Amino acid sequence: MTSSDPLLDKDGVRLTVEDAVATVTLTNPAKRNAQSPALWRALAEAGSSLPGSVRIVVVRGEGKSFSAGLDRQAFTPEGFEGEPSFFDLARRSDAELDAAIAGYQDGFRWLRRSDIVSVAVVQGHAIGAGFQLALACDLRVVAPDVKFAMRETSLGIVPDLGGTHPLVGLVGYARALEICATGRFVQAEEAERTGLANLVVPADELDGAVQDLTAALLASPRDAVIETKALLQGAAGRGFDEQRAAERA
Repeated sequence: MTSSDPLLDKDGVRLTVEDAVATVTLTNPAKRNAQSPALWRALAEAGSSLPGSVRIVVVRGEGKSFSAGLDRQAFTPEGFEGEPSFFDLARRSDAELDAAIAGYQDGFRWLRRSDIVSVAVVQGHAIGAGFQLALACDLRVVAPDVKFAMRETSLGIVPDLGGTHPLVGLVGYARALEICATGRFVQAEEAERTGLANLVVPADELDGAVQDLTAALLASPRDAVIETKALLQGAAGRGFDEQRAAERA
């Protein structure tokens, strides 16, 4: 499938597909691609709209920043127009609040599907929800000016969009705790050294690097990539003999 027309273009999210590669773009650079519940629903819709031919999903943000995180309007008493404010959500029952947050997480969760490989292309700020969106992807290609940060703790909340599990998997518990509890920036050199970034390339070479990576990922048979990804995703939760059995199966 090749089309120049977006399959989705709403609430700050655009989905385009060219053959086996889908591109999900955050499209509000004036706000540094700040996120909202509407954007999270649009991300989930993008995931459910993928044609079966798609093997690679590239996630990127327009402008100077990938995503500066949650739109600060969320912390105002009125919140977003047409949405329950966070203050309203906090007054709901535990079950209702749990269901609301699970719905938000759906915008991120699909990027870990075993039938696709997802690649975040990250420049500038990737803060809070922006960091978690980059972490939701399997791979990250970043520019030298990247600044990752998990600022939720400093705001009196916790990272709750699925980012804690991949963060610990990538950098280990101690470093993940320090990054989250301090809210400090992780820049390109540290990101590459600790495994947060697969590649660091000059900003004007990002597109070429992603194209090369995509071509390399597409060179292997699809079924082999799907099964290998599933093996690797489950490895941390299995013992050595269990993993050997999974490989045999």
